[in-house]
Amino acid sequence: MLEVQNLAVNYRGVRGLDSVSFRIEPGQFVGIVGPNGAGKSTMLKAMLGLIPAASGAVSYCTCPLHRQLQKVAYVPQRSQIDWDYPITARNVVMMARTRQLGWFRRPNRATEEIVTAALDRVEMLDLQHRRIGELSGGQQQRIFLARALAQQAEVFLFDEPFTGVDKKTEVILLQIFKELRSRGKILLVSSHDWGQGLMALDRLLLLNRNLIADGSPEFVMTPENLHRAYGTNLNVGLNSNLETLFFC
Repeated sequence: MLEVQNLAVNYRGVRGLDSVSFRIEPGQFVGIVGPNGAGKSTMLKAMLGLIPAASGAVSYCTCPLHRQLQKVAYVPQRSQIDWDYPITARNVVMMARTRQLGWFRRPNRATEEIVTAALDRVEMLDLQHRRIGELSGGQQQRIFLARALAQQAEVFLFDEPFTGVDKKTEVILLQIFKELRSRGKILLVSSHDWGQGLMALDRLLLLNRNLIADGSPEFVMTPENLHRAYGTNLNVGLNSNLETLFFC
């Protein structure tokens, strides 16, 4: 179980995240939604120890998560990645195996097969020798998804993976998220716009510095909760099957 207890973060003297608590069981696919500046990225980074927490604790199987990072696959927002770095798509995925191999050992046959399988699963084998900066936004996202798969982690954290991607990449992402869930993995994925992907979620966390609601999409995405998260001037469109969500 992944457990977050009273997690709080201060940013330049301002409370960026305030006493957020939740638990995620193995085999759950949980989404995070909230307005820009709500603390979605901040929360994921604080969970991993990438930024300091003002208070709170994060544990996996009762041990601090930051001591088990080999079990965590994290994909940050695309805007935080240096796409000009001269590295091929395959070598990006190979980096997932560095912890197991060590920095100076050549990959063995088993490692090469893991990397090839991950690239094949995201339909990027044909472009594996391209530099990462030469790929489209959706292709880049699929390479980082392949890197996460090659890591063979237990916990998967994705920050805005659907931003700037094509429909094919969106479909592949959702398919793989469902596969990981079926294998008992923990998935925590932030997105400002889920669209039809909302129906794939087991739970949804509605965040705006505080945790406003936690539960099924039907329970969370009520006009009352959304007004609390996004403001009183928000107009919400949500059909009865939760297939379409738009904000204006």
